[in-house]
Amino acid sequence: MTNIFIINGGQAFAHSSGRFNQTLTAATAAFFEAQPGFAVKTGNTQDYEVAEEVAKYVWADVVIYHTPIWWFQVPHGFKKYIDEVFTAGHNAGIYHSDGRSSKDPAINYGTGGQLHGRKYMITSSWNAPREAFTLPGEFFQQKSVDEGVLFGFHRMNAFTGMTPLESIHFHDVEKNVQVERDLANYSAHLEKVFLPTAAAKAC
Repeated sequence: MTNIFIINGGQAFAHSSGRFNQTLTAATAAFFEAQPGFAVKTGNTQDYEVAEEVAKYVWADVVIYHTPIWWFQVPHGFKKYIDEVFTAGHNAGIYHSDGRSSKDPAINYGTGGQLHGRKYMITSSWNAPREAFTLPGEFFQQKSVDEGVLFGFHRMNAFTGMTPLESIHFHDVEKNVQVERDLANYSAHLEKVFLPTAAAKAC
């Protein structure tokens, strides 16, 4: 049995209703609940009990994050969730230290995680079009989402000991939202990452 913990990092704020990430979260849960060999738990960064969320991280074999990107960061509610849950996870299954020793404090930073052997996957949603990351002269200077804006988020997960699965990012979701297309692409992504044999047969 593979334990899947799905986190909805969206929230309602200003002109955002959080519906796209709610939809992705529901689609993710439905995907795994339809497959044998998976158990699913979910989390919502707007309504949670800290100790329960720590326990879900410790339980999980795979953590799947769904987050919009606001002003080149995760939403403030999601950041609060991370600060509270990861802090409470100190010596409680998420990490035991920053990995260094007083003997040689210059090395081994970031090696004190307790979630080794676990994996994580990120989906992110953007107003920015895909081309803003890929074309010369465009805003993100040809840096990918994972290399650029989400680099720190990836290192946060590495600090716990987790390793990444392939991310998927949804672009232009305000001016040119195409939910059916995005959900079809996401379903294919989940099949490729988690059901590679079935995905290969379908090709």
